[in-house]
Amino acid sequence: MQRLNPDPQFVRELQGVGGDALTKCYQCATCSVACPISPSSQPYPRKEMIWAQWGLKDKLMSDVDVWLCHNCGTCSDLCPRGARPGDLLAAIRNMTYRSLVGPSVFAKWMSSPKYLPMLAVIPAILFLVIWGIMAGVNGTLFPLTEDGHVVYGLIFPGDYTIDPIFILVTIYVLVAFYTGVTRLLKRFKPEGEVIYVGGKKPSVIRCLWDTIVGEIVTHKKFADCGEDKAPRKIGHLAIFYAFIALAVVTSIVAWGHWLPVFLGWGGIEIHGIHTPMPQAFPVKVLANFGAILGLVGLTVLTANRVAKDPKKTESNYYDWYLLGVIWVIFLTGIGCELLRLANFKYLAYPTYFVHLVAVFMLIGYLPWSKLGHLVYRTAALTYARYLGRKVM
Repeated sequence: MQRLNPDPQFVRELQGVGGDALTKCYQCATCSVACPISPSSQPYPRKEMIWAQWGLKDKLMSDVDVWLCHNCGTCSDLCPRGARPGDLLAAIRNMTYRSLVGPSVFAKWMSSPKYLPMLAVIPAILFLVIWGIMAGVNGTLFPLTEDGHVVYGLIFPGDYTIDPIFILVTIYVLVAFYTGVTRLLKRFKPEGEVIYVGGKKPSVIRCLWDTIVGEIVTHKKFADCGEDKAPRKIGHLAIFYAFIALAVVTSIVAWGHWLPVFLGWGGIEIHGIHTPMPQAFPVKVLANFGAILGLVGLTVLTANRVAKDPKKTESNYYDWYLLGVIWVIFLTGIGCELLRLANFKYLAYPTYFVHLVAVFMLIGYLPWSKLGHLVYRTAALTYARYLGRKVM
């Protein structure tokens, strides 16, 4: 017999991060029947609703099914009591982000809008200090090159400030994700042994490959959730590939700049990539394409979220924080390019400063934000596929 340990405080916390309607559930099972991607064996989210009502924190924190849900909202749309089961599963995932890695203060700051200034002030002070130092070196807050052009490197030198800062932040985030994924997988508890008929059990690497190629890259499950969810799939895919395009651009620029430097130390001289690049340069074209694609995705997702019926699906702070930060990144990124081309230095440098702050807020706090689910969900889907919880 398994001992249950109800946690009333956990129920209150769940209600505070998006699961406030869970007490309305009367276990009719409409949600589990309606979900087009829920497994036939012990389907979700019915069992998660009763576990949440009972305050069974350990059960929910070790439940891989909350990660199989793609939050399409079908269960919430059809719930006769307005219990919003989709919101509950999202709330459980949000609480998971906050508990996987430290420091816990970042998890706390990510949970409420009242802490938003604290999240922004850290990178703001960092980049303001750099701006102040370089203004002293240049003799002005808004320097121009000798031929009268705006170059952001005059205030924020890549070699000595921007590159080292974001390299260190990225390393920290990767270590945090490794820790978080390890802890997440240790929490999961298999329901039983799976027997594979007609073949051997697939390897973890094969399961990871199938998850990335078969689900993450294509967002196939979004389509499985129903044709009426097509705008959500389009929006997610647009932002997903926009970030991939910009990541490719960043990688090319970084390697194109630093590789010749490293080779130069060994006596090998080759021409490197320098910014700003000409508008017709292929890497620049890819960057502009990624920016436009990102704006399309943001517009679709924002319109879709605004159009939601709050009685069925309610947006929470985690949703709007992520959308807001990404909006700022793309708008200021495009603004930086246009203002630089226009040589409007009094707006160009402040816009670039805001852009840097927003990028830091996206990357630096990634393990505690909703975007972190891209890593955690991938790990959970791989685990579920390896166990046989998902159809191969």
